[in-house]
Amino acid sequence: MVELRRVTVDGVDLNVALAGEGPAVLLLHGFPHTWEVWTHVMDGLADRYRVIAPDLRGLGASARVASDLDAGTLAADAEAVLDALGVSSAAVIGIDAGTPPAFLLAMRRPDLVRQLVVMESLLGGLPGAEEFLAHGAPWWFGFHSEPGLAESVLTGHEAEYIDWFLDAGTLGQGVEPAIRHAFVDAYTGTESLRCAFSYYRALPSSARQIQEAVRTARLTVPTMAIGARPVGGALERQLRPVADHVVGHIIEDCGHIIPLHRPAELLGLLEPFLATTGTKAGAGTEARAAATAGQK
Repeated sequence: MVELRRVTVDGVDLNVALAGEGPAVLLLHGFPHTWEVWTHVMDGLADRYRVIAPDLRGLGASARVASDLDAGTLAADAEAVLDALGVSSAAVIGIDAGTPPAFLLAMRRPDLVRQLVVMESLLGGLPGAEEFLAHGAPWWFGFHSEPGLAESVLTGHEAEYIDWFLDAGTLGQGVEPAIRHAFVDAYTGTESLRCAFSYYRALPSSARQIQEAVRTARLTVPTMAIGARPVGGALERQLRPVADHVVGHIIEDCGHIIPLHRPAELLGLLEPFLATTGTKAGAGTEARAAATAGQK
C-alpha cells in the first residue's frame, strides 16, 4: 500500500509516495510524469525495500514553483527528502528529468547514495551523445525552452499533448487510464505547464553543474545505465569516462517510459543490481553501518 506524505524542503512542500520496508530506494521521475510513473516498480520492490517516490518540485501534487528547477537544486531536494525521512543510505533511480539530479546527488554524496540507476536521459553536454544529437535535440526541447510560449499555446489542449508523449513513450501502447488521468491532471493549467517547461529552461544551468561536477570528481558509486528508444546507449557512453563502476543495458522493443512500458524487464534488471550490496541497508546510522559492513 502506498502512503502519501508532505515533506517541506527549503520552503517547498513536496508530495512523497512511500511503500514497503527495508533498504531505501529513491525514485525520481521526469516529464510528463508524476511519482505514479513508478507504480509497477514500487509494486515489485516494496516487499524488500522502502521505496520513496517524490513528485519533483513544481510537478504533480508538489507545490507549484517555476524557479530553481536546475539539476543541482533537485539533487538538494532529493537529499533533503531522504534526511527528513531519516534515511542515510539509498539506491537512487532516475529517469528523464530525474536522471541529472540523481547523478549529481551521487557525485556529491557517495556516502549517501548506495547505488545509482539512470535511464533514458542525457547528462548535459558530456561527450558520448554525439550520435543521438546528430540531427539536434528532440523538437520539444526548443519549444519548451522559449519562456512563455509553450504554456500559452497548450493551455486548453493539455490532454492531447500529454497523450502524444505517452503514446510515443510506449511505442503506441499507451498507459493505463488511471495513470494517464493522473498525468493529464498534473499538467493541466497554465501554471502547471509553466512549472514543467521551466525544467527545460533550466537545462543550461544543469549542464554547467554537471560539467563542473565531473571536472572536480569521479562517479564512484556502482552505476547502471538503462536505455530504450530513443536514447539507447548514449547515456552509458556519457558515463563511462567519468564513472568507476558502470554497467549498461538496452531494453529492446521498449519506448522511453520504461517503467510503464516494460516494467517486468526493468525489474529484472533492477532486482539483481540492487541486491549486489546486500539488503540490510536502510534508514539511520545503524543501517548505514550495516550496509558498509556488507560491502567489505
